[in-house]
Amino acid sequence: MSRVGVDAGAIEAVFLTHFHGDHTLGLPPFVLHRVFVDPRPITFLGPQGIEERLEALWEISWGPDWQKVMRPRFNVRYEVAKPVGKVAGYKYETVKLDHGTSGSNGYRIWVEGKILAYSGDTEPTAPLDALVEGADIAIVEATGPGDVFSHMSWEDATALKKRHPKTRFMFNHVYNGTVDGAVADFQVIEV
Repeated sequence: MSRVGVDAGAIEAVFLTHFHGDHTLGLPPFVLHRVFVDPRPITFLGPQGIEERLEALWEISWGPDWQKVMRPRFNVRYEVAKPVGKVAGYKYETVKLDHGTSGSNGYRIWVEGKILAYSGDTEPTAPLDALVEGADIAIVEATGPGDVFSHMSWEDATALKKRHPKTRFMFNHVYNGTVDGAVADFQVIEV
């Protein structure tokens, strides 16, 4: 985060779409910072089971030291995402998306009069169109070319963008360096 100028202590809420490892295993270093460097309060918002899943991750990450030393210092609140709610002063709406057998939460978040749509992992189905409909900005995954199981392909991302021409898209969760046309770290691409 510091590499891109983000103050890790200023983050008041983290929206989790689902609990797959590629979306959660980067959290322990962030939590370590919040426990020992900047103990400001933080809320983790996500699917049912968020507290149990994340507490288990912290326990695996630090063993018995988590409960004895670190947990008492961690100023955290866990919140199961509601259909419509408010966290850290921001109104949000949860949209259930299709992603493998477990599904995923997408979020529409109102920020300074604008709507930010965030999908996390998703298949290119009707709920995704509902998520991005009328959004000013959409951060949506576009994993790679062709058939990508339980994710959205580059071709599907292109079609989604065409269906929502007034929305500005930022695509993430993109293959990195493994196929022709893949992006490099922090490279912005136009799809």
